[in-house]
Amino acid sequence: MGTTRATGAVGTAGAVRATKTATASVGTATKPRLLARCGFTRASRKRLFSRAVYIVDEKTKTPLFSLNANQVRPIASLSKLMTAVVWLDSGPAMRAPLTVTNADLDTLKFSHSRLAVGSTLSRADMLHISLMASENRAAAALSRDYPGGRPAFISAMNAKARALNMPNTRFENSTGLSPYNVSTARELARLVRASNRYPLIRRYSTDHQQRVNTGKGRLQYVNTNRLVRYGKVDASVQKTGFINESGHNMVMRLMVHKRRPVIVTMLGSDTPEGSRLDGVRIAHWLSCSLR
Repeated sequence: MGTTRATGAVGTAGAVRATKTATASVGTATKPRLLARCGFTRASRKRLFSRAVYIVDEKTKTPLFSLNANQVRPIASLSKLMTAVVWLDSGPAMRAPLTVTNADLDTLKFSHSRLAVGSTLSRADMLHISLMASENRAAAALSRDYPGGRPAFISAMNAKARALNMPNTRFENSTGLSPYNVSTARELARLVRASNRYPLIRRYSTDHQQRVNTGKGRLQYVNTNRLVRYGKVDASVQKTGFINESGHNMVMRLMVHKRRPVIVTMLGSDTPEGSRLDGVRIAHWLSCSLR
């Protein structure tokens, strides 16, 4: 009988150890990672056009790839995600009209806009085309109309960046036309995650097109992100941005297999095509590697 009990005890202990080993093995096996057989190789990583990249699995908070992710760089119109967050936090009357004035003209880059001075849109439409089509005068008008005016708006943008644990992020305007609007690829992932909590940002940033009535006629706008506009990726949040100082930037919250959120931030491609190709390559890595 003593021998039997001892054997049983050893068997039980062995079973416990085996269970723990199996559990640890499963945990290791299920930790997300990008796979070489899916094209995630040293050679393919060297072919990325973006100078800074950060990819993070949102659910597990596991970084999947990092390239110069802590490098502080101009972010251009990616700034408009923060513009949208701060604007929506103020609880604006979205159907109320807002008129473009001379104060909304770009006197820094003298960029072109189809939104003429005197155009009057709803605040909702202003936000919509600011996010989807990166309309600078719309973003400028939103910041001017903020309680306390534009200085209060910029102050709120920087305060929100601190609240989101983005210590290297700074904003000087709402449009991103200033090269002193800066962040890092890693910190922008936090902004993308925060932006996803706002249904209007999800909807407006990923719409393919929108027609707006300006009071001077109707204008048709399309999404600046061709991957989203043509349905090449499934994204719940996206934004593109470009000024000469930043190069071409793109951030997306991709829904891999329509259910697994992964945040991708890419900064500093020399061309829009390079940024697009990086997005295609990364989307393939994710869809093949993650199940």
